[in-house]
Amino acid sequence: MKFLHDLFEKQRPLFEKGGKFEKYYYLFEAQETFVFTPPSVTKPKGAQIKDAVDLKRLMITVLIAMIPCLIFGLWNAGHQHFLAIGEAEASFMDKMLLGLRYGLPIIIVSYLSGGLVEMLFTVLRKHPLTEGFLVTGMLIPLVLPITIPLWQVAFATIFAVVIAKEVFGGVGMNILNVALTARAFLYFAYPAEISGDTVWTFIGEGQQMVDGFTGATFLGLAAGASTEGVNVLDAVASWNGGMYEFNSLFLGTIPGSIGETSALMCLIGALVLILTRVGSWKIIFSVFVGAYVGGLIFNAFGANTFMQLPAHYHLVIGGLAFGAVFMATDPVTASQTEKGKWIYGFLIGILTVIIRVFNPAYPEGIMLAILLMNVFAPLIDFYVIKANKTRRLQRATV
Repeated sequence: MKFLHDLFEKQRPLFEKGGKFEKYYYLFEAQETFVFTPPSVTKPKGAQIKDAVDLKRLMITVLIAMIPCLIFGLWNAGHQHFLAIGEAEASFMDKMLLGLRYGLPIIIVSYLSGGLVEMLFTVLRKHPLTEGFLVTGMLIPLVLPITIPLWQVAFATIFAVVIAKEVFGGVGMNILNVALTARAFLYFAYPAEISGDTVWTFIGEGQQMVDGFTGATFLGLAAGASTEGVNVLDAVASWNGGMYEFNSLFLGTIPGSIGETSALMCLIGALVLILTRVGSWKIIFSVFVGAYVGGLIFNAFGANTFMQLPAHYHLVIGGLAFGAVFMATDPVTASQTEKGKWIYGFLIGILTVIIRVFNPAYPEGIMLAILLMNVFAPLIDFYVIKANKTRRLQRATV
């Protein structure tokens, strides 16, 4: 490592002020700080609060928390493929290698396209290149189906980084979650490639699904059953030999986006984020509470068959768990006040269920619910702070 450090130090004068490559200084700094700790440190003089946590460590912690979802998602992509062609007994490695074959290019394209945009804006604006895209570049593939065309991944990533992030000033200034913006863009621009019964399972050339197998998600089947007036659980119980039993939904051995199917893996990630204090447990917990309460409320009315779906099912279907753990807790776009976090998360859970039961065209409500609450998060914080000021003024003696 000393050799690499000396190499960086030798090249530094070329990128500093007056050097030949002065305008590319922040690109050089980004590479150096990615490998080594930043050279600038807090001076010993004066009262300073020192902490070992910086943006790089925060982003790497989130990446570590996503590893269970990533590994399981790649395996599940292969698992769904072999189920679809009638070879469910394929080995773990066969399933994992197939998942890597089609999942890894999506991850690479996401990082390359988004990273190039970030570097472009770094040069144009002359500001440091931060590690924020380390997380976003992984989140985008995890919320997409395994069959998504790579050019659409690049297009959506570039769109999201530019429109949802850079136009607002870059890292820490965006209003909307960047990864969800990419997914929303694809959902409305190219719905055939990101929704429907066939996009979640890669079959392969010259292969077709075995008779009686469907690649539809639970939410897709439930939405269809609801419009036909059929009981949701009865409608999905017979599909694919009981694939959509509650235990399977919780474990995640079902069709869906790469990283969203397993509530169990998401909870493991949540544990990492909570123990390291990177993610807010209040937001995560309140999203689940909001979804459960919303399910109970609609159970009481039962106006359609989707409303009759047991409330606890809403916690394990779709991407609610993934959204609650990795999207809603985004420190930039979420509420910042402690009471606001409870309100913000609870409303996301409630809105998710409302969108699911009232609009079968958008059965996956967590995406739209989080994006909507991203917009209202500053307003929530404003009124929480205003209420705090009012209470303090009432207690004031002067």
